[in-house]
Amino acid sequence: MTDVEPGWELYRSFLAVVREGSLSGAARQLGLTQPTVGRHVDALEAALGVGLFTRSQGGLAPTEGALALVAHAEAMASAAEALRRAASGEAEDDSGTVRITASEIIGTQVLPAMLTRFREKHPRIAIEMVLSNRTDDLIRRDADIAVRMIRPTQTALIARKTGVVQLGLHAHRRYVEAHGAPATLDELGQHPVIGFDREPSVRRLKELGLTLTRDLFLFRADSDVAQFMALSAGFGLGMCQYGLAARNPDLVPVMPGLVSFDLDIWIAMHEDLKTSRRMRLMFDHLAEEMTAYVRESEAAGKKARGA
Repeated sequence: MTDVEPGWELYRSFLAVVREGSLSGAARQLGLTQPTVGRHVDALEAALGVGLFTRSQGGLAPTEGALALVAHAEAMASAAEALRRAASGEAEDDSGTVRITASEIIGTQVLPAMLTRFREKHPRIAIEMVLSNRTDDLIRRDADIAVRMIRPTQTALIARKTGVVQLGLHAHRRYVEAHGAPATLDELGQHPVIGFDREPSVRRLKELGLTLTRDLFLFRADSDVAQFMALSAGFGLGMCQYGLAARNPDLVPVMPGLVSFDLDIWIAMHEDLKTSRRMRLMFDHLAEEMTAYVRESEAAGKKARGA
């Protein structure tokens, strides 16, 4: 081990090799030459006094010492990205970059139109999107602003609740015309149900008295988008936000009000970003737009239930 503190470029190359499994792959990812990446790894090993990789049939395998460093290197990478975004625009200027994290459904089906309207008002602000259900993205500084379906609990965040959306069981009109729709929970098992593969995200439905196991689902995916696309293709029955289903006239509610649950919608950002104008602009825009979406969802849910 040397007394020289390793620079970020060494850890960056190290992390790329871990992720890619080879010097050549890391070099392509970073836009460097393979010898340069190799020198970075050698320099980091010399500085830390520990071997980081061993050769295997699949390429370079990280040692136990290397694996212990990965989480710290990833934190450094997140901090470096946050610094880059912070330097991308002046604090009081509507330019630079805003990185948003949201769930798959919100990020792919709801936010694009909202962000398009934002871009029309602020064309100099670049937008980055991260699709994730992780709740620690903002604390880790992996993103600047989060749209979440659960209340943020970290004290360092500024959060605003925009309302509650209701999810209900739906099917494609073509499926209902061909196979009918269940009228009771007992009849639900006679139809192909779309659900999760491994995630225990159906706990609320169990409160209805229906025993839900993985075997009930004839289409299984831990991706919300994959489930939504299967529903839209007419595979069978699946859960969908009423507001989202209302935008697709081919999706019809099944047993409305009988199989349903609510999700909060929160907009959150790290309190350190409140002095940045572009962050405030995006935060306020998303809060306004998501509030309108909640109203749309509420109206669609009442219509489906005949309320």
